[in-house]
Amino acid sequence: MIVSSAPFRVSFAGGGSDIASYYRRQAGAVLSCAIAKYSFVIVHNYFNENKYHLKYTRTELADTLEEIAHPLLREALRMHRVEPGIEVASVADIPSGTGLGSSSSFSVALINALYAHRSRFASKDQLAEEACKLEIDILKEPIGKQDQYAAAHGGLNFIEFNSNGGVNVQPVVLSSEKMAELESNILLFFTGSQRDTRSVLSTQVQAMETDEDKFRTVERMVQLAYEMRDILMSGDLGAFGEALHRGWMMKRSLTSKITNSAIDEFYEAARAAGAIGGKLAGAGGGGFLVLYCPRDRQAKVRQALSELKEIEFRFDWSGARIAFAQ
Repeated sequence: MIVSSAPFRVSFAGGGSDIASYYRRQAGAVLSCAIAKYSFVIVHNYFNENKYHLKYTRTELADTLEEIAHPLLREALRMHRVEPGIEVASVADIPSGTGLGSSSSFSVALINALYAHRSRFASKDQLAEEACKLEIDILKEPIGKQDQYAAAHGGLNFIEFNSNGGVNVQPVVLSSEKMAELESNILLFFTGSQRDTRSVLSTQVQAMETDEDKFRTVERMVQLAYEMRDILMSGDLGAFGEALHRGWMMKRSLTSKITNSAIDEFYEAARAAGAIGGKLAGAGGGGFLVLYCPRDRQAKVRQALSELKEIEFRFDWSGARIAFAQ
């Protein structure tokens, strides 16, 4: 039996520049961190050697790959040439459609589990590259590359996307005191709504491809990602929170699907209560509200957002890993 895990991520700046329609024209960059909330995949030999037994939000029992309904499972098993006689189950700490990169965390954990099931090792870059191939090239999902690399590597990273398709992952190194302060000052609140990431991202991609002003907005978001990396390394966390707010103002201008009146009200209430800055995690449209707020103001922010569910978390430093093998 193999138990594999990969963390979810919180993106701070540069989202959208990891999509090919942007980085093929101009190099992209994002600043993000992995959090200690995980997608887990269990792989086990199945008693019936002629069946694929798959368990997620539903259960599938299939004779052939073509019969498998779950696209990521079907194509990952095909990619790794897995024969029947295998059982795959998945669980997660946080549901999908909430802006924390859950589908890519699942893909990375699944691919790592399939390698381990055959007693093979795959590097973190290899896991990320294969997850990108699975989701973007094979399944044609309108997504970028940041989630796969964040899930594979873990930690706090500045990730660059080159016009030739290459990806550079650069860990952001802070003192232990500053890292602990940053971690304790980031709050996550679930807005109560899950959304179709494909719809939001497809609209954003179309905007970048057809509207030069929108492309230039993403360009400024990339510049801000570099600025925020440097701000973090200087140790000025207050300036980091202010930059997070500027980035959200840019991002919300890309399409009307990124935010709505309810989300705007939550965000303004948090700012009025003491949060310096924030954004919606992921593509937007719902999911988690990410806030930067000093500890002495957090009680007021929690009171202002009392109707929302807060998720406590810590940074993840391991990335994708095999939690159990027997």
